[in-house]
Amino acid sequence: MKKLSSITTPFMMLILMFIIPFVSSCEKDEDVDAKNDKAIKEYIAANNLVAEKTASGLYYVIDVPGTAQKPTINSDVRVTYTGFYTDEEVFDSNTLTFPLSGVIKGWQEGLQFFGKGGKGILLVPSKMGYGSKPPAGIRVNAVLIFNIHLNDIK
Repeated sequence: MKKLSSITTPFMMLILMFIIPFVSSCEKDEDVDAKNDKAIKEYIAANNLVAEKTASGLYYVIDVPGTAQKPTINSDVRVTYTGFYTDEEVFDSNTLTFPLSGVIKGWQEGLQFFGKGGKGILLVPSKMGYGSKPPAGIRVNAVLIFNIHLNDIK
């Protein structure tokens, strides 16, 4: 009996070493989504925003709707933006022209709510931004907030 338990214990430890990370990684994705949603809701409340939420989890605020012309996923857009975290630390600010299909999912979906000349805010959960593998200078699993001005659609 002693030999069986000495074999079983290392074997069980080996199994647990492979199963626990798999199970906990599934929980982590759900935890990240829930934490992101909570952080976005808290930011909205603290800043007295009236935001809409999409089925994907993106929140957006339209301050200036712009014209009836709206981009599609196949459009090139010119956008002036400032990107920051919920603690208001700015990570990027620029004016760029780019194909909408080539940016983060939060922008792909969110910019289609704006007409040409429109202004507002995109509150992007990490799963629609850079998630757990962001580029240098972006926080892991961070909610990204963007002040947006859609200057032009081509």
